[in-house]
Amino acid sequence: MQPAFSVIFLTTLIGAAQGLFLALYGTEISGLGGLAPEDSQRFLFAGNGVALVLTGLGLFASFFHLGRPERAWRSAAMWRTSWLSREVIVLPLFMLGLFLYGGAHFLGLSGSTVLIGAAVALVCLALFVCTAMIYASVRFLQEWASPLTLVNYLLLGCASGLTLATLLAAVLGMSTLVVPYASAAVVLTLLALITRSASLVRNARLKPKSTLQSAIGVKHPRIVQKAQGFMGGSFNTREFFHGRSAAVLRSVKWAFLLMVFPLPLLCLAVGVNASSIGMLGAAFALQYVGLLAERWFFFAQANHPQNLYYQTIS
Repeated sequence: MQPAFSVIFLTTLIGAAQGLFLALYGTEISGLGGLAPEDSQRFLFAGNGVALVLTGLGLFASFFHLGRPERAWRSAAMWRTSWLSREVIVLPLFMLGLFLYGGAHFLGLSGSTVLIGAAVALVCLALFVCTAMIYASVRFLQEWASPLTLVNYLLLGCASGLTLATLLAAVLGMSTLVVPYASAAVVLTLLALITRSASLVRNARLKPKSTLQSAIGVKHPRIVQKAQGFMGGSFNTREFFHGRSAAVLRSVKWAFLLMVFPLPLLCLAVGVNASSIGMLGAAFALQYVGLLAERWFFFAQANHPQNLYYQTIS
């Protein structure tokens, strides 16, 4: 498939925001860090604001994927059958929930923040499901049609959110939260490494269910396409194939495996031990750039069955 950078930024930005919110809410309900009430209020409000900004940036990026942005509201019309429509509904609800949760902390409404946060956490998890199922529900794209798609979206989002939470705790002077957040980020990053590696191994072993022979009803053992019948490209050649070589895909794969997993873990370890905000910032920056590459590879690796026919432009 042709990766769309608008969708790449959408999914990675909101994933980090969702992971960050879950980290913040987990901090509130567990009393992690033993923060004083005023420090807890300040930190949760600031962190929630960052999550809201990231979600807003992701929503803004999604508009570049629309041919007619003024008709964006229509994308919610098929909510009964479309995971995309459900995402379109749940994403603004998540943003509204973040606004209410942050507002409650700003106003000092400590009695209601836990209940509001619980509702927002449910919406947050629903958003993970909706986003991942847009791709996992496409049965003819075998690379996506797996429970691992949902698991990886969830784990990668939470891992990046916790890495960001570690950075925010250090920047805002919440030193008692740095080690717990970093430890949780390490655990989730390692879990994400396991599940993402499992999906890579699975996808490498996939065999196409269709062939040129089955597509056109000709049983000859050797069929070679010479041309499509026209001289230039088309919607099919632009949208359903990335046009990159196998060597490029391999390079992107190894790049994201390094930048999402071992390098951020190394930076986290150094940053925590040396109390270095710079290294913690590098951990999040490396992981996020790696996630951009991971999401590009996720889309590019999906091999649309129509590419069996649209192999040669002229």
